[in-house]
Amino acid sequence: MAAPQLITLTDSAVDRIKHLMASSEKPVAGLRVAVSSRGCSGLSYVFEYAEQKKGLEEEINVDGVRVFVDAAAIMFLIGSEMDYIEDKLESKFVFSNPNAKNVCGCGESFSV
Repeated sequence: MAAPQLITLTDSAVDRIKHLMASSEKPVAGLRVAVSSRGCSGLSYVFEYAEQKKGLEEEINVDGVRVFVDAAAIMFLIGSEMDYIEDKLESKFVFSNPNAKNVCGCGESFSV
């Protein structure tokens, strides 16, 4: 039996990542997800284009989309689901993170 993925991606997240990669000004291998010490709850999600996989990163492949999870973020993201939402006021990637003990009101940061 295969081990579960570190994080799962919704169809909406996969579609948005495909769009972002296709519209990038330079070729990219995928999207990098990391966690930074900032935000009102202590930690926040960080996204950037990735030209290549770094040494200790975990790689997630879904329908041709590659997401690289920064090695320092792995313990904070295990079991999470990454989604992309879009409504009249905003559009953004969001996480359903079972490790988060508190989430700020705007959903931009969390604590464990």
